[in-house]
Amino acid sequence: MTLLMSDETTDLQEQAATPAEEPTASFSERYSEILGKVNATLDQVDWSQMGRIGKGVGVLVVVIVAQVLIKGVLDTINLLPVVPGLLELLGLVVVGQWGWQNLTTSEKRSAVVSKVQTLRKEYLG
Repeated sequence: MTLLMSDETTDLQEQAATPAEEPTASFSERYSEILGKVNATLDQVDWSQMGRIGKGVGVLVVVIVAQVLIKGVLDTINLLPVVPGLLELLGLVVVGQWGWQNLTTSEKRSAVVSKVQTLRKEYLG
């Protein structure tokens, strides 16, 4: 009986050793297969377009970061008790002054409209 157990134990050890070697071989095969697929996919990419896409993504990231920073500054300003009201008053004064300088006569209003139309044609086509 002891002899049978040792034979069974040896058989189990051999079986346990054999599958351990097979996944290692299959892993290296799978790894090389995956690398081949990745390389084939990267070869199909049109790299001439990547610069333009990268610039677009970069601009988008910069805009998002700027908006987060501006929001932080504005939230900090809003925590101060007097500053938000003063900034609103300053905004009203600036808009009123601009309106007084540019919209009081029909000639000035026509000049503003022509400037807006010129800018619109220049930027929008």
